[in-house]
Amino acid sequence: MPAWALLLPLGAAGLLAASLGLTMGTALAAACAVALIGAVIAAVHHAEVVAHRVGEPFGTLVLAVAITVIEVALIVSMMLAGGPDTATLPRDTIYAAVMIICTGVVGICLLAGGISHHEQTFRMEGTNSALSALVALAGLSLVLPSFTTSSPEGTYTLSQLVFVAASSLALWAIFVFVQTVRHRDYFLPPKNAADEDVHAAPPSNALALASFGLLLVALVSVVGLAKQLSPMIEAAVVAAGAPKAVIGIAIALLVLLPETWAAVRAALADRLQTSMNLALGSALASIGLTIPAVVVTATVLDLPLVLGLAPKDLVLLALAFLVGAITLGTGRTNMMQGAVHLVLFAAFLFLSLVP
Repeated sequence: MPAWALLLPLGAAGLLAASLGLTMGTALAAACAVALIGAVIAAVHHAEVVAHRVGEPFGTLVLAVAITVIEVALIVSMMLAGGPDTATLPRDTIYAAVMIICTGVVGICLLAGGISHHEQTFRMEGTNSALSALVALAGLSLVLPSFTTSSPEGTYTLSQLVFVAASSLALWAIFVFVQTVRHRDYFLPPKNAADEDVHAAPPSNALALASFGLLLVALVSVVGLAKQLSPMIEAAVVAAGAPKAVIGIAIALLVLLPETWAAVRAALADRLQTSMNLALGSALASIGLTIPAVVVTATVLDLPLVLGLAPKDLVLLALAFLVGAITLGTGRTNMMQGAVHLVLFAAFLFLSLVP
């Protein structure tokens, strides 16, 4: 194991501990920002070591689920601390994560892969299964609350919340079963795709376990440092007069850095299937695991929970899914598809700043 792969997550964890006990000044904030980037680099490295040991698609599932579980913990902790003022936090976070992944991460992967390799391929069977599940989960969680009539606009009744939470968790679990057991071949790279790891010997069990432990340390550090830096981000947003939802977007961007980097590296290595597994799997986990957790938290603590999106956001979400169904519907991509997704990503960011 390279020395930096050991030192970066441990150093980031040390700075996170220091930031919890010290006042966040300019110097400490700068150090935390550098440590966050280092933790992202280390997380991607250790995720790739684990992925090489367990093989696809289990490897991409490790990174997606690990980051999502920690993201859920971050959202729930902020709900516990913020009380009723965080009623829209889960909605804003989930929506931001889905839009960032489906337009930004996918767009960068397609554009970078198209520039490097002209044209790339992936298995439509797996991608279409993931995309259809994602549309259903997003529709149940973020769209329908804006149209139901049993409770105020944008909210669900308790029975509706229980149904959506159970449905989200069940659909995510079924997708994981399909991805890893029943139709695992749908999520494996096409036989003619390049694979830079095919000739490399898998790491030992000891090294893989060590990398898994350091991966968790790095991910906890990423989320923790992002949370520590969030007050400064919030102050900057307020000073700029931007909408409060921008804070959730900024935090989501920080938390999704490891997945983004891993997905882009895979696309540059002509392993677009791995990129799609990471991106769409992360979006599914973001909803399938987050919704049940926040529903339980809101119900137990009797906190308000607003899930329904505003009309502008509903249109952007529909556009993202429509374009994704078209651009990913042939199993072959080029840089044009990436450019289309990135334009939608730019529109999402711009309209978040100027609603």
